[in-house]
Amino acid sequence: MDGTGSTVQKKAAELERVAEVLVTGEQLRLRLHEGKVIKDRRHHLRTYPNCFVAKELIDWLIEHKEAPERDTAIRIMQKLLDQSIIHHVCDEHREFKDMKLFYRFRKDDGTFPLDSEAKVFMRGQRIYEKLMNSENNLIQTREEEGVAYERTLVASEFVDWLLQEGEIASREEAEQLGRRLLEHGIIQHVSSKHHFSDSGLLFQFRMNFRRRRRLLELLSERGRVIPESQDSPFCLRKQPAEGGNSSFLSVSPTKEIRVVSAVRRGSMSSSCGSSGYYSSSPTLSSSPPVLCNPKSVLKRQVSPEELQSHGGPFMKKTFTIVGDAVGWGFVVRGSKPCHIQAVDPGGPAAAAGMKVRSRSAGTRAGRAA
Repeated sequence: MDGTGSTVQKKAAELERVAEVLVTGEQLRLRLHEGKVIKDRRHHLRTYPNCFVAKELIDWLIEHKEAPERDTAIRIMQKLLDQSIIHHVCDEHREFKDMKLFYRFRKDDGTFPLDSEAKVFMRGQRIYEKLMNSENNLIQTREEEGVAYERTLVASEFVDWLLQEGEIASREEAEQLGRRLLEHGIIQHVSSKHHFSDSGLLFQFRMNFRRRRRLLELLSERGRVIPESQDSPFCLRKQPAEGGNSSFLSVSPTKEIRVVSAVRRGSMSSSCGSSGYYSSSPTLSSSPPVLCNPKSVLKRQVSPEELQSHGGPFMKKTFTIVGDAVGWGFVVRGSKPCHIQAVDPGGPAAAAGMKVRSRSAGTRAGRAA
């Protein structure tokens, strides 16, 4: 892909910006449904199902710190309207107005335009979720050309899995699908040197569909207010030279609310029990994303002796975390005991005050009251 690599990557970056709008809009839609902002409403003896009032939504965005003031909130929603994510219920207004007008997400009334680009992103998201939710060993740390990469897929094994899951009918079709996913910025070769082929090359998901998006990102040309550095476990990156546990929390969005609570006083809520594996629970919440800047990644290895030493830098602390549509926003490493290796600066864990260097003894998940 050397000759056309820059062209493919440029196109993928442009299409990724389109995908970010789609994913951000969908995350907002789920939050608004869960918060009962979207509901059936009546006007002049007519019922309009699954809609929201523009003025009320502007209030909601400011209350949940998604916009600093009303003008910015209007610009955010206008972006979603321009991209055909939302529309006026009677299609009488092409501008989003801060008034008592009814608007609706096109996904809620079946009018979302499924062009070829949107179909690729929706299919890519379905495949991503399917992979994350299934018990398989497809995604692992592997080496290519002497360099170790985390969370990789072997192309030929990915093709086998697509066939097994009935996603495609032949290996040729699978290869074509892989190439479309790469061209749309959904997957990438680990060193961006090759296009997708039914081979032993390594690929990663370039797009994390579960990353929590802030609505202000829609107004940024580069598409992100909170950058995900190459050292962050919340984006694709090389495996550190020290190696170690590469477990990563993935949860699927549902309309349930789960609260992660501490097992006992003095122990911090996390997901590693005595068996040493991650126990994940599906989560969704209307809790607002809080922009903060904790030290977010602990890069070095930590020994059990250091974790258990008295007076050391690692502390036990109790948190209650209400997850959102993406998850809880932290990564645990190790076993017996576990420790917090990373905290997503834009996630629920950071909003609750969690930082790295916390120590964990176990987890219990329950419904929110």
